[in-house]
Amino acid sequence: MDLDSTTSTTEYDRLIARHHAMRLRRQILAPAPSFAAAPTGPHGAPDARPAPGGPGPQGGYDRDHDGAADQRLILGGLGPVAPFADLIDHLYAFMFRRRPYLRALFPESMEFQQVHLERMFDYLIEHLHEPDRLAATLTQLGRDHRKLGVRPVHYEAFEEALCEALRHRAGRHWSAGLEGAWVRMLRFAVRSMVAGADSALTEPPYWHATVVGHERRRDDLAVLRVRTGEPYPYRAGQYGSVEHPLLPHTWRQYSMGCAPRTDNELEFHVRRTGPGGVSEALVEHTAVGDRLRLGPPRGTLMPQDDTRDLLLVAGGTGLAPMKAIVEELVEHRPRGRRVHLFVGARARSDLYDWPALAELGGRKPWLELVPVADDAADGPAVPGGRLAEAVSRAGDWSQHLACVSGPAGLVDEVRTRLVASGLPSARIHHDPVLGRL
Repeated sequence: MDLDSTTSTTEYDRLIARHHAMRLRRQILAPAPSFAAAPTGPHGAPDARPAPGGPGPQGGYDRDHDGAADQRLILGGLGPVAPFADLIDHLYAFMFRRRPYLRALFPESMEFQQVHLERMFDYLIEHLHEPDRLAATLTQLGRDHRKLGVRPVHYEAFEEALCEALRHRAGRHWSAGLEGAWVRMLRFAVRSMVAGADSALTEPPYWHATVVGHERRRDDLAVLRVRTGEPYPYRAGQYGSVEHPLLPHTWRQYSMGCAPRTDNELEFHVRRTGPGGVSEALVEHTAVGDRLRLGPPRGTLMPQDDTRDLLLVAGGTGLAPMKAIVEELVEHRPRGRRVHLFVGARARSDLYDWPALAELGGRKPWLELVPVADDAADGPAVPGGRLAEAVSRAGDWSQHLACVSGPAGLVDEVRTRLVASGLPSARIHHDPVLGRL
């Protein structure tokens, strides 16, 4: 094919893509469809007609519709649709077959994306009866998705693929009512996410960062120092998502391991969790001078309006946000506030950042550092027993504010023991372990 023909074909493809985008945008901004009478358009898709149960103009269910009703419908029809992994496989296969240009928005390996979407479906269904709580989470998610290049028109393509996947999985158990409940749930999520993206138009979708330090603390763990070209507006205790150039469109969340600094330098503690992922790239294939991208800072681990004495509990690289909080308190601590920091590891040798902590806490009478190792045979200097047990045995925490960070199982165990010992759950803070969510 000659150059003119190639150029003409490229322009034609662009026009077709633009036509699809404009049509999808018109559809997604249209009123929600009615599923009561189940009129259908081409390929069995529901007709776009107003429905009293559809999402309202602000992104939530309107006053005539109860999200709990859709929750019951979806839960009642999960049997034929489950497992979500198979539903999602068909969803993406259909979407990329119909609109192959959307494939470029996703990482080469779809494994993490599929797991993330499974978690999102679980989260949406679990909290569908709590629209305010759900909308707050989804608004934040919409802000985050700007870094992926997601636009409102892409959500309609996702909706079309979801409907196709539901019909395929449900088979003879499919019903207009079941599909309607899923679509209303999805449109609720979409409108909340679009509102979140629109509210962040003045905020960069990501920041460029240069690696200025890379120190291997263990075979599977590295502490990275990076510097951004412009201020990265985070608070101590927050996390940010990181993209490595070896894995475009693949983002993983890591907590900042230092308080905000005037030189725009940040610290990340990264443990390699498996082959071929971002953690391996950051630990094994990163050097000084490499460039990374950082998504917007997120998280509310450390409340700003509570000056109670603090109980900080960290397991593994969950130490990073706790170290940042302690650094912040060294410079800006309310008078009289005391802090207890428990750091858990399998063995004393796994306390990878203990020297830095000890130096930070030196001659600070308000700060008590307690290392805890699961292996009591590691030496008498380290208290034995599991971290949660050590914390619950150490004192009365009922008047404290607690922050917990680490693996999900650890967070749940510590939280359960603290509540049982009299600390109100509202004063136990941790960030959700939900992948990109």
